[in-house]
Amino acid sequence: MKLNNKTLCLVILGYLLTLSAYAQQGTVNVTQDSDIDKLLEFKKDIKTSKVYKIQVYQNVDPDKAQREKSNFLNTYNDWPVEIVWNTPNYKVWVGNFATRLEAERAGVQIKKNYMNAIIFQPKTDD
Repeated sequence: MKLNNKTLCLVILGYLLTLSAYAQQGTVNVTQDSDIDKLLEFKKDIKTSKVYKIQVYQNVDPDKAQREKSNFLNTYNDWPVEIVWNTPNYKVWVGNFATRLEAERAGVQIKKNYMNAIIFQPKTDD
């Protein structure tokens, strides 16, 4: 028996449609403990040797540094903020960014209000 191309294509298509009719379908529900989200947030704040920060302010007066930290948090609350004393200045540092790219993206937003902000990797005592 000789089949032309159209007939052969129809037979193959019919066969494939029959196979797909027997495919299984289902849904997967994933439940996780709410503490997992807390752990993920905590992990973001853990300092590692390969972390980037953004310095938004420095001054010799600790009260002014504290005021600037509060001002920053009123404008941006997406990142952790800390005051670090590095002789002779108090510095306001933002974030614990895992990559330079992540820090650059945050820096674009921060530089709208803090044009002298700088991205850096703090030295570690390792």
